[in-house]
Amino acid sequence: MKWIIRGLGVLALIAVIAVVGVLMLPAERIARIASDQLTRLTGRSVTISGDVSMTFWPVLGVSAGGLEVGNADWAKEGAMFSTAQAAIGVDASALLRGEIRITNVEATSPTIRLQSRKDGRANWVFTDADGTAQIETENTPSKPATPLTIERLVIRDAALIYDAEGADLVSYAGVDLTLDWPEKDGAAQIGAALRPAGQVVKLDATIDQFAGFLDGQVQPVDLALNAAGGGLTLKGRASLAGAVAGALALETSDTSAFLGALGAGGVELPKGLGQSMQTRADITLTPDRRLALRNLVADLGGNTLRGAADIELDGTPQINAQLQAGALNLAGLASGGGESGGAAADGWSRTPIDAAGLAAFNGAIALNADSIDLGTLKLGKTRSLLSNDRSRMVFELREVQAYSGLFTGEFVMNNRSGLSVGGKLRADDVQIRDLLNDLAGLTRFTGLGDAEVSFLGVGQTLDAIMRSLSGKGAINLGRGSIEGIDLDDLLGSFDVKGGTTVFDALTGTYVIDKGVVNNTDLKMLLPNFEATGAGLVNLGAQTLDYTVTPKALRVNKDRGLAVPVRISGPWSDPKISADVKAVIDLNFREEVDRAEEKAKQKIEQKLEEELGLTRQDGQSVEDAVKDRLEDKLKKELFKIFD
Repeated sequence: MKWIIRGLGVLALIAVIAVVGVLMLPAERIARIASDQLTRLTGRSVTISGDVSMTFWPVLGVSAGGLEVGNADWAKEGAMFSTAQAAIGVDASALLRGEIRITNVEATSPTIRLQSRKDGRANWVFTDADGTAQIETENTPSKPATPLTIERLVIRDAALIYDAEGADLVSYAGVDLTLDWPEKDGAAQIGAALRPAGQVVKLDATIDQFAGFLDGQVQPVDLALNAAGGGLTLKGRASLAGAVAGALALETSDTSAFLGALGAGGVELPKGLGQSMQTRADITLTPDRRLALRNLVADLGGNTLRGAADIELDGTPQINAQLQAGALNLAGLASGGGESGGAAADGWSRTPIDAAGLAAFNGAIALNADSIDLGTLKLGKTRSLLSNDRSRMVFELREVQAYSGLFTGEFVMNNRSGLSVGGKLRADDVQIRDLLNDLAGLTRFTGLGDAEVSFLGVGQTLDAIMRSLSGKGAINLGRGSIEGIDLDDLLGSFDVKGGTTVFDALTGTYVIDKGVVNNTDLKMLLPNFEATGAGLVNLGAQTLDYTVTPKALRVNKDRGLAVPVRISGPWSDPKISADVKAVIDLNFREEVDRAEEKAKQKIEQKLEEELGLTRQDGQSVEDAVKDRLEDKLKKELFKIFD
């Protein structure tokens, strides 16, 4: 029993000596050893400065007034990590064995500067580190170095600056970061809280074999990001250099709120185009920020897109994508998602058009859809290519089945120096009534035929664009009708009482200037007569001033009978009336002239008889009356001198 007590006493003495030995180590000595070994670990200059003191609780270590980790030699913007308050905890037993086992590092309000370059370099990749550390003294025998590990890293209220070459500088304040790495060859748990726009964005990640990850190896990664309105997850593999591959999932209940929490506030998405979304894709991201999406399925809150995309995330994104859709509803794009884009009863919309989104990306997106509802227009099967280059977007219609026909051409939106729209469109075998009804609310015209138009408009509102339009076009219709007027009845009674006119063909060309369509050569063939037309259609004011002149072919002694009809006023409710004066001028001028001549002759004959006039050859009645009066006056004057 006595020897047992003595043995315990010896062990207690050894423990006391060990503790005292540890406590006798000066704080500056531990700080210098820690900085030297952190330098060896990172390959960067690590400096611990300011007041240094020992800490005993909750862990053994030192606290310092300053800690700084130098930047890569190619970076010129200052230290990679600097803080005015830091604490470093070490494993006491390892310290006695001459090893540095850092159990934790804590920093408050540091500045962290992350930088990357297009050639793949990143300042968080420590290419000059050897990953080993130990206490070295003059009496330390040569032995294999023991790896340095950090079991826990805690950073509070950091200022995080991310500088990617070719992209805008990103800066976040109030960043919290934790790293739990209990086993050197095991996984690390990383947690972060960022506040890009005041709201907390949480990031949680698990990285297997974290030591290999720090050495630049590709390791399995499980990541989740959550913010107000939604979140995303990534399950795959990644490296410290920025290479990522895996399955990405993005789900939002309120995409605008989610983007706002990430610092991209002010984005209002139309209904059915991402107000909420569920997106899945297999992604590959290279260190030079080239992103590939495969097996993409995006439910945008009613519209589903499938396909693939390649995106260069170097400054303004460069996109090359091929997408397929079933029934695509884009009605939310019209007039801010609330109103139809067509003509309203009080005119075109004067709401300013925000075309800033045209600068969001460059590239080309091919889209194939079974149908597209644009709110104003209804399209069937569509093959199109959307290309954008520095705020000039071209929407190429390769094949659009709509209104019983086929549309081809292109539509252009240019916002490089103010908004302008233009295009060249062609329609073949199109039902004109449905098209005009959707475009402008006109329902009086029907017919199946071809049309083409080229146009250009400038302005920041739909009203301004419509009032500035210029261009030209042509129309060629087969059998159709005009509702609201019966030209057959009109030719019989010169009275307009509604009805419908059926025609066999209609052709014409037109020019557009300052929003006014001018046509002078409209020609319409009907079963018993033909008609011509000329006049103006004011697109900006939504008014008509147009005259249609039908002509019966087998009346009026085979000379025909023409009855001009004027259509004027607002196109939603135009006034239709026959021009009686023009009817007379066009059809009965010869008869009127003959009647007037006959009446004139009868008047002259009566004057000759009443006045006893005798006209000389070629003398008019007026001249004969004048001569007679002159003679009469002369005789009366001469009587004065008798």
